[in-house]
This record gives sequence, structure tokens and C-alpha cells, in this order.
Amino acid sequence: MIFASDLSLPEAPVLLSDGSWLVAEMGADRGSVTHLSADGRERRIVARTGRPNGLAIDGSGHIWVAESWQPALLRLTLDGRAETVATGCEGEPFLFPNDLAFAPDGALYMTDSGVRVQDLLEGGKVRPDYEMLPMDGRVYRIDVGRGEVRKLDSGLRFANGIAFGPDGALYVAETLSGRIYRYALHSDGSVARRAEFANVLQPGAAAGFQGPDGCKFAADGSLYVAVFGQGHVARVAPSGAVAQRLWTAGALPTNLAFGPAGKGRLYVTEDEYGAIEALAVGTDGLPLCAPATAGMTIAGEEWKA
Repeated sequence: MIFASDLSLPEAPVLLSDGSWLVAEMGADRGSVTHLSADGRERRIVARTGRPNGLAIDGSGHIWVAESWQPALLRLTLDGRAETVATGCEGEPFLFPNDLAFAPDGALYMTDSGVRVQDLLEGGKVRPDYEMLPMDGRVYRIDVGRGEVRKLDSGLRFANGIAFGPDGALYVAETLSGRIYRYALHSDGSVARRAEFANVLQPGAAAGFQGPDGCKFAADGSLYVAVFGQGHVARVAPSGAVAQRLWTAGALPTNLAFGPAGKGRLYVTEDEYGAIEALAVGTDGLPLCAPATAGMTIAGEEWKA
């Protein structure tokens, strides 16, 4: 079922408490964080940030944006006020902020794909020699109270989707290998060495830029992964085995989110047709962490919304 259409390279759907939605529109004609009504029919642009990629919302209703065109982590209010929280880590600039997830301890974790958008795309499409590009995909932890950024891992081939599992571990997608990695968390917020949890690529598929993108856990412990370029969502069992492939109307699903509790629906952003599709999956999502962040330090000043 098509829930919403006429979206410009949609990404990062986020369900709000009132049943309405946020979505990132990455297309150059929009470059916006967009608010959709609960039925998907009405919309308004919250803010144009450039090329927003990942979104997360905290318990205070603030929107966190992984902005990929002018690489930065932004904090946004629903009335459109945006602030830059960080543009790098210890003097090393971000390259391609991609996806976001809050941890149970209130910290924000972010993937950086490790290559600038301007170097990856030609004419709005992935350049044909993308495999020759140097990529240093990274995983960061952000203390949202202090605005401090710590790099936890690097060297991934296009770090992408990110989620926390029911086991408390961190899961990160590496698009070009097809792998989902699992990181055990230490008490200080750092991570153990990454370990392969699953590979979601469908064997025998045609060549091209493809692999795991956004991902979310279901209440039953399954991990649902949008497989960009292969036109499906992979359901990964807690064992790491791909248990099911749910086909999307287009070949370019980018991310996903579970709908309202009790509905058993998964909402998938899809770039080929510029739509959000609703898939019946028979389970609700694992509740996302949404810590309150009433005030924080940005650029040396205390800001309270």
C-alpha cells in the first residue's frame, strides 16, 4: 500500500506521538525535513537543510538531523529553528553523516558513510566507479548534553543504518559488503570490536550500488533492513539468518519505521518512486529510545528550546 507519494528521494521516516510523521527529502529540489499528516495526505516543510539523511527525535520533541551536503549534525524544532551541534570530531570533519539512533543511556549514535556526497554522486546518481572511491565509514557517539563527539569505529565500506537491539547492543549496516555488524556496548558508551551478525544481500543479484540501508528492530527481536538497490526489506531472525524478504514496489528502499502500536505495519521510504510504502508485517516495533534533552551546549552557549 502506498502511504504517501510525490516525495523527493525520501529517507528516515519517524513516527511522532500524535500519529503524524517526519521524513527527510534528500532531492536537490527539496532538501528538507518534511512533516506529514497521520494519513499521509497533507504535508509541510519544517526546514530546508540541504540534504538531510538521517532523523531521530528525542523525548523533548527536538529533531536531530544527519545532514550530508554540508556535513553536520543538526538539532531542529518543529517550527523550523535549526542549530548546528557538530561538524566533526577532534578536528576531523564529518564526510557523510548518514543515520542516527538514541541509546538507552541517552547518547546519540551516528553513522558517517565515509565519502563526501559530492564525490559519490554524478548528476544525482551514484557514479559508476564508486567501488574505486576511498571510503572511511565511521561510527560516532554524541553526548547530547555536552555536544561532545567520540569516534568509536572507522574503516567501514559505506556505514549506513544504525539501531539498538533488545540485547542492548548496537547494530550497524555496511552497505557495500551487505553486512550488519553487532557491537557490544561498554558501560562508558564505547564499543567492543565489531562482529558480523548477518549479511542481507540476495545472492545472484545484478551488479550495482546495493546493500543494507536503514534498519529497525521489531518487538519480537527480528531486525528489518531496507536493502537498497535490491528492492526488498530483509527480515533477519535473532540468529542472524535472513528469514524473509518483503518486496517493495521500487528497487530503492532507503529506510523504514514501524507504525502505530497494534497495527503491525512497517513504513518504508523508497526512492525510485518517491514514496512511503506500508507493509503488513504482523508485529510492532521495538520501542525507540527517546531521552529528554531540555538544554545543551551549542557553540559555547546554552540553548534551551
